[in-house]
Amino acid sequence: MITHAMEDYLKIIFKLEEEGSSVTTQSIAERLQVQSPSVTNMVKRLADLNLVEHRPYKGVMLTVLGRKAALEVIRHHRLLELYLAEALGYSWDEVHEEADRLEHSISEEFEARIDKALGFPSVDPHGEPIPTAEGEIAAAVGLRLSELPEGSHAVVELVSDTDPEKLRYLGDLGLYPAADLTMVEHLPFDGPVKILVEETEHVIGRRLADTIMVRTRNASGA
Repeated sequence: MITHAMEDYLKIIFKLEEEGSSVTTQSIAERLQVQSPSVTNMVKRLADLNLVEHRPYKGVMLTVLGRKAALEVIRHHRLLELYLAEALGYSWDEVHEEADRLEHSISEEFEARIDKALGFPSVDPHGEPIPTAEGEIAAAVGLRLSELPEGSHAVVELVSDTDPEKLRYLGDLGLYPAADLTMVEHLPFDGPVKILVEETEHVIGRRLADTIMVRTRNASGA
């Protein structure tokens, strides 16, 4: 039996793996804001269920079974985020916490009905890919906004931040998925970047720009 707490751990491990981060008990503890001994105990339980492998000095890795379970709860979460936004009028900075509360509770039938009602979507309100019912997920594409060359035109693909305050700020700047922008300038010494969104210039800190994925396009819009 996979508990709600186990699903939270599997989801975090998947995200750390996806980011290419080292998946250690410490990194899991930091993401979940719990103590390291609690993580150690949970990882042992997950390993006993063949959901993860934990090798000394090599960190924690999802097994095939663990990845499938992680993608199932992520699918629930991202479908719920989109349903909350499109059907119930939630803003994109409100959907994450609400979906966190609901993701463990919906049935497969309810999941399928949401999917159909939304037209079988491929991304959530932040541009994150929604795993398929078969447990597959599209690979991330594009590049970080902080890596976009000066003078380049791009469209926002994904905003990978769950902090409501940051999402509200980015929304105020118009930096939603599908928004067009132009990279004006990279300020020196690892400074912020200047971008143009809807003919308005904004200065974005580099760490924040790292959370925004974009796809380049030419000046004609293609």
